[in-house]
Amino acid sequence: MSFDLDAALGAAGLKRDLVIDIARRTLAEDLQWGPDITTQATIAAGQQGVADVIARSEGTIAGIPVAAAVVEVLAEDHNVPVEVTTAVADGDRVVPGDLVMTVAGPLRTLLTAERTLLNLLSQLSGVATRTAAWVSAVGDHDCKVRDTRKTVPGLRILQKYAVRCGGGVNHRMGLGDAALIKDNHVAAAGSVRAAYQAVRAMNPSISCEIECDTLDQVREAVEAGPDLILLDNMDTGQLRQAVALAGGRVRLEASGGLTLTDAAAVAATGVDYVAIGELTHSAPVLDLGFDLRRR
Repeated sequence: MSFDLDAALGAAGLKRDLVIDIARRTLAEDLQWGPDITTQATIAAGQQGVADVIARSEGTIAGIPVAAAVVEVLAEDHNVPVEVTTAVADGDRVVPGDLVMTVAGPLRTLLTAERTLLNLLSQLSGVATRTAAWVSAVGDHDCKVRDTRKTVPGLRILQKYAVRCGGGVNHRMGLGDAALIKDNHVAAAGSVRAAYQAVRAMNPSISCEIECDTLDQVREAVEAGPDLILLDNMDTGQLRQAVALAGGRVRLEASGGLTLTDAAAVAATGVDYVAIGELTHSAPVLDLGFDLRRR
């Protein structure tokens, strides 16, 4: 189907200006020393062609609107028409050989876009694929997979979008949309309760989470009354005790040292979330190809 970039960005909850800016900045990494010398030398001006983005490994796709934005930026810069069509949507599962999207237009523009398009689409699809693996591992338990702020600098909004494509949910986006009281805040304030009261005094309505390393801290945190408690590096026995201490009065999030193999056991303790840094900081990219065919 022919691709409507504005409609796709709107459906994804991504701001056009932000995505176009990322596309320009990532393209600039290739073009800051001048145009694509190899393409300029080997492709005649005005020569037309078609490129297919093909899956070379199994996974979940994320970032098609971002890939399309890369093409749009170059098409505008080169003052040429380029057509993008898609065979799948973000969140769809692909296997090797599946067509993801097709780009048609001047070959010089297509080949200049190739690496930046693949870098972004492969990276975001890798995040979605890893998230989907965690969601599958958690299984039928009433526990959601959440990301962290351990994101690639400059790509946080896109990576967190990719997490959603993989079936996960987002933690806070930055430092100002929610409060997270961690061990250093507690050390500075003197206690869990003091740190929580200081946050509430400054902003009574903001969502507030408290990180706890011990069950004693969990008891103190539950009494303080936050929206959420982060249970840091606790084993399944401690997690079950924390769930009992909370008694449904506050949501609980397990974090730290979690693996796919123990995901179901952790979820079975009754926690509401598992927070996984690796979704964004170290997910392998999804292998995708950019295969050219002449018109």
